[in-house]
Amino acid sequence: MIFGNINHLEEFSFLEESIKECFSYAKEHDLVSYEKGCHEIDEDRFFVNIVEYTTTTPENRFWEAHKDYLDVHLMLQGQEQIDVNFINNMQLKEYIKKDDFLPMEGEKAGGVTLRSGDFLVCYPNDAHRTAVAVKQPENVKKAIFKVKI
Repeated sequence: MIFGNINHLEEFSFLEESIKECFSYAKEHDLVSYEKGCHEIDEDRFFVNIVEYTTTTPENRFWEAHKDYLDVHLMLQGQEQIDVNFINNMQLKEYIKKDDFLPMEGEKAGGVTLRSGDFLVCYPNDAHRTAVAVKQPENVKKAIFKVKI
C-alpha cells in the first residue's frame, strides 16, 4: 500500500511507470466531469472506474483484494476511510477470476482517510475495505484506476 497526495508526486519517484501514468492521466483530464462507470484508456491494460456512493459503517462494507490489477484510488470529491490489512491476516474466500475479486473476512490493521487529491495504491496482497464513513455518511466521487499487473 502506498498513501499520498497527487500534489506531492515528487516524493514518489520510485513508483512504477504504470502507476505514474494514472496520475498523468488524472492531471490531463477533468475526472470530476466524467460520468459514473468504466472508462477505457488502454484496452484492458489500464482503465479507470468512476464511482459515486455514500459512505457507511464498516459492517455494511466488505473486504477485497485483486490478483490481476493494481487499484489506484484517487479521491475526487468528499472523504472516506479505507480500512486496510494484508491478505495473509485475513480469512480468504473463493477468488472470482472474471471480476478479479478476492473476497475475505477479517479485522482492520489500520486505515487511511482519503480527501480530495489523496490516493491509495493497493497491491495484490493489500486487503482493503472502502466506503467507510469518516465521521458520518458522506457522498463521494472517486476514480479507481485499474492497472494490469
